[in-house]
Amino acid sequence: MTGKNKDLCLYMQSLIPDHIFIQQLSHPLLEDKKIKLSIARLDLVHPVISGNKLFKLRYYLEEALKNKLSIRTFGGAYSNHLVATAYACAEAGISCTGIVRGERPAHLSHTLLHCIDYGMKLQFVSREEYTELSALEDMDAAAPEMHIPEGGFGFLGAKGAADILPLIQQNAPTYICCAVGTATTLSGLMMKRSENRFIAVPVLKDMYDITHRIEKLVGPVDHTGLTIWDDYHFGGYAKYNAVLLDFMNAFYTTHSIPLDFVYTAKMMFAVMDNIEKNYFKAGDNIVCLHTGGLQGNDSLKPGTLIF
Repeated sequence: MTGKNKDLCLYMQSLIPDHIFIQQLSHPLLEDKKIKLSIARLDLVHPVISGNKLFKLRYYLEEALKNKLSIRTFGGAYSNHLVATAYACAEAGISCTGIVRGERPAHLSHTLLHCIDYGMKLQFVSREEYTELSALEDMDAAAPEMHIPEGGFGFLGAKGAADILPLIQQNAPTYICCAVGTATTLSGLMMKRSENRFIAVPVLKDMYDITHRIEKLVGPVDHTGLTIWDDYHFGGYAKYNAVLLDFMNAFYTTHSIPLDFVYTAKMMFAVMDNIEKNYFKAGDNIVCLHTGGLQGNDSLKPGTLIF
């Protein structure tokens, strides 16, 4: 490894925090149910490579730097992963290409505009071609570029996400909740699980292969502590309605915490709904992961959100 690349790897390591701010919420419902609810503010670890993205990308970037590879990765028009990868590659001096699902629209999303601003080359492909390309396993070792699947879905992505768990276990949670897109973060958390119980909130409609995804990334794991709430996708990926947007504004008014409509808002809506429905018992300590992605809110009509 050259001195420059070594320095860049050290830079990536320096971005990984040694602690996470865990913000406890105060609400009459929580007091009534005698439940402790907190949010692990991964959205604060970096202004762009926020939330779980920094963790999932870490080992991919280190491998790319070590082997002097460019990066090719995948995502949709609202992919937080694409933005984070574009920024990280710009910082590291790595050339990168984003394969975008669907034909090029007349007007690019704010997400894709950010990608271009950070120097990522975008290649738009049909949904059929996207499915074929993104399904490829890691490219040949002799290839000049590193293939990072959508959302960092790979062992290296899960390995990075596993580093999140020790940072939140100081809070001794009985439940850890996270939104699920590719299940990479959830897979990483379950790699290092102890007595924790996990709640997954898929943000895609009809996402019934989560346990298969976990086993593909990290091998056989005990799923007895995993609960999946698959009724909170609000119509599918990046779909929303007035109910969700009103919830986001009310949540910010009460807790001063911004949520994104693609992931964290759906997760928190699910958690609050199930607290009200008495899913949890008195004394439970719930920690929810704020996985960042707030840039996705830029695609909403100005004035939709109060933050």
